[in-house]
Amino acid sequence: MDIFSNLVAGFGVALTPINLIFCAVGVLLGTFVGIMPGLGPSATVAMLLPLTFGREPTAGVILLAGIYYGAKYGGSITSILVNLPGESSSVVTCLDGYQLAKKGKGGTTIGIAAIGGFFGGTFSVLGLTFMAPPLAAFALSFGPPEYFALMLMGLTAVTFLAGKSMIKALLMGIFGLMLAVAGTDEVSGMERFTYDQIELLSGLDFPVVAIGLFAISEILLNVEKTLRIEITGSLRGWKSAIPTFAEFRQVLPTYCRAAIIGFFIGVLPGAGATISSFLSYAVEKGVSKHPEKFGTGVLEGVAGPETADNASTGGAMVPLFTLGIPGSGTTAILLAALMMLGLKPGPLLMAEHPDFFWGVVASMYIGNLLLLIINVPLAPIMATFLRLPYQFIYTTVLAVCITGVYSLNNSLWDVWTACVFGILGYVLKKLDYPAAPAVLGLVLGPMLERALRQTLVLSRGDYTVFFSRPISAVLMAICILLFVVPLVKTTIAWNAARTITSKPA
Repeated sequence: MDIFSNLVAGFGVALTPINLIFCAVGVLLGTFVGIMPGLGPSATVAMLLPLTFGREPTAGVILLAGIYYGAKYGGSITSILVNLPGESSSVVTCLDGYQLAKKGKGGTTIGIAAIGGFFGGTFSVLGLTFMAPPLAAFALSFGPPEYFALMLMGLTAVTFLAGKSMIKALLMGIFGLMLAVAGTDEVSGMERFTYDQIELLSGLDFPVVAIGLFAISEILLNVEKTLRIEITGSLRGWKSAIPTFAEFRQVLPTYCRAAIIGFFIGVLPGAGATISSFLSYAVEKGVSKHPEKFGTGVLEGVAGPETADNASTGGAMVPLFTLGIPGSGTTAILLAALMMLGLKPGPLLMAEHPDFFWGVVASMYIGNLLLLIINVPLAPIMATFLRLPYQFIYTTVLAVCITGVYSLNNSLWDVWTACVFGILGYVLKKLDYPAAPAVLGLVLGPMLERALRQTLVLSRGDYTVFFSRPISAVLMAICILLFVVPLVKTTIAWNAARTITSKPA
């Protein structure tokens, strides 16, 4: 009964006027971000971090979380009408969604995607509600060795956040750790890598680095592209987006399967929405009586990926809130936001800040309902945003980025630092180096160092303590597996390719 009473108290927090406004603004911004190809929730959450400073933490996180899961809804509109996925997790939706739009069923398809998003998002928040408390209670038995192993596992997850190369992801993780050590050593008080710059004594501000690596670099990457967007299919008012009862009954089993897949894949650090959407599509094609029709325009091919995509967001919140492990670039930024707002994600979060935790959870129920109400009747209006000239959009976004960075400390140093990281992020993206591992390294680096020092003080320099305690030993074993499995897969693939090329013609 504690869960239900806490959830009721959470709704009391979430339904206060200011939190309700922040929730509505967050999901609206998220929908707009999802509609605009190339912008993405990571860049937007990083860009709007300064808006949360000086505010009550619950309202700030409700806003950022609304952008995160709201972007999943908006991404379906571009995938269906334009065949242009805003994120990698929306790629699968294009396969059948665009074909349905070409047949004149764009409105119905958007309605199916929106209902699937609501179904998956609500199911994932239910999972967060009932899974987070027991997982946090278990994590209360953690000491410094377990926390070190846990943080190391979070950093090791960069191998699964890697784009095409695990080596590049690991290099970016190391780069993030290098950024994290700049500043003043909290134990000895010595300066580290400050190069006599007073501004670096307190280290690099995370929002400055994040806005540069994500937002400004994304702007630079997109302004060089010339996009001509042609909307396929017609949306004849809001009624065209409401599916018939027969269509809803047809995709209901798909909603159920995809919600389960999306949530549990989302719980795994580093797995993310992309894997869940692809896996859901594969499952639906496997259980279908007519798998050959997938790719030609079937509703299950849209309902599955969209439901799984939205269900993964609530799943990703479970390790973020209970263990302090982000599983993607966006949740890494949310982790940093929590820390900057004076909250420490982990097993004590629910005990020390119950109003915050349950208020955010309750707001996710409300936010998913608002998104369903927004996306079905307003889909035709939302689609018109695709016709806005991109040069105006990105000029405005860049101005918001610069203003937000300057407002942190009223410092031009921060502005120039963000610009430097923006140019660096642009170059790294052109070379296919992922930014998410660097963010994880920057966020988890200080906690990793602190836990390591505490452990070595308690064990008097004995490193075997990490393997002599059961929980830390299991976590360290998982870290080793996370390193070894991708290496083994790469080696097998390389050997297979070499065998094929060495065979005589």
